[in-house]
Amino acid sequence: MQTGLIMLIGLLAKTAILLTEFASERRRMGMSITTAAISAARARLRPIMMTSMTMIFGMLPLMFSKGVGANGNISVGVGTVGGMLIGTVGLLFVVPSLFIIFQYLQERYPSFTMLLEEEFERRISRW
Repeated sequence: MQTGLIMLIGLLAKTAILLTEFASERRRMGMSITTAAISAARARLRPIMMTSMTMIFGMLPLMFSKGVGANGNISVGVGTVGGMLIGTVGLLFVVPSLFIIFQYLQERYPSFTMLLEEEFERRISRW
């Protein structure tokens, strides 16, 4: 189960980062925040779905395994398939929404953002 969870976190995080970077690029090109987020989600929909479906179809044999060691295979398969389904749907709706919120806050309150960055740097430098 832990192996499936690590794969799941890695794949969904990578996809969220790519989606956010794509939206940030479009924002720098002059699009509005909402348009950039929606445009990024639209443009990345096919690659996201291809990656997710590949992993889901690859885990189906584990989900339906029989015989010796089947319990371990089934738990990895079910956890990964369920997590990918829920994570992909969440990724397509939650990440653009969070991008809109945090990009708005960053542009609206740049001094607060700089203050947070300075505090972060100060705390990191203590380590």
